[in-house]
Amino acid sequence: MSTRVWPRACMLLACALLISCGGKQPSGSSGRDGPPSRNLSASDVRDAVPRYEPRSPYGNGPVYEVWGKSYRVMDSAVGYRERGIASWYGSKFHGRRTSSGEPYDMYEATAAHKTLPLPSYAEVTNLDNGKKVVVKINDRGPFHDDRLIDLSYAAALKIGIVERGTGRVEVRTVTFDGQRANARLSEDTYLQVGAFGSKDAARRVEQDLSRHGVRDIDIRRSRGLYKVLVGPFDRADTLARMSERVVELGYERPHQVTR
Repeated sequence: MSTRVWPRACMLLACALLISCGGKQPSGSSGRDGPPSRNLSASDVRDAVPRYEPRSPYGNGPVYEVWGKSYRVMDSAVGYRERGIASWYGSKFHGRRTSSGEPYDMYEATAAHKTLPLPSYAEVTNLDNGKKVVVKINDRGPFHDDRLIDLSYAAALKIGIVERGTGRVEVRTVTFDGQRANARLSEDTYLQVGAFGSKDAARRVEQDLSRHGVRDIDIRRSRGLYKVLVGPFDRADTLARMSERVVELGYERPHQVTR
């Protein structure tokens, strides 16, 4: 777990604006961080679903200062890949505003990074056990020279670093083509919601999706499995919105496939 601080830019604002930066605490603030009071298992944690979003009006610099050190926000998240130490933060900050202005939810797969644009999406891999989680980066930190990323409690739980407090990770950003909302896809791009050994099971998923307003559902048999496909999609933004909708309905994040 890491000490959280306010970016210097927020500290220089009038008191009326401090509320919007409430997720950051000055060094030496009272209270201890920790896990939530209710039980949460790693299997309960869902990956963040990457989607196109414009840059947040908050937390994007271009330069900010913390503890006398300046940080320059990256122009783009495309191609970023780095290894380092991950820490996590939890109950002390639950519900408080992050640097991007969004409330921190320790039950969601989110993270803080010092220089990636807000928001960004990244796949974080625990190098000691191979476990992975996709996070939405919507906060700033951790402001320790030996740490690369600060994970939400849920994200840290999913990759197995909660008990130790830190872990060796690789962070790789997940981006759309040129970060454009209208990025074109091939005309045969689908989302695969599931693959089942029986047609009845696939049909039940099809019916459930249909009841919740999902259209353009198809069942295709391939290599002995009945695959439930939604689509086709010709733009990245519409595919991303449907992927989010499927997750909201309680399914695992669907795979993007090309027929």
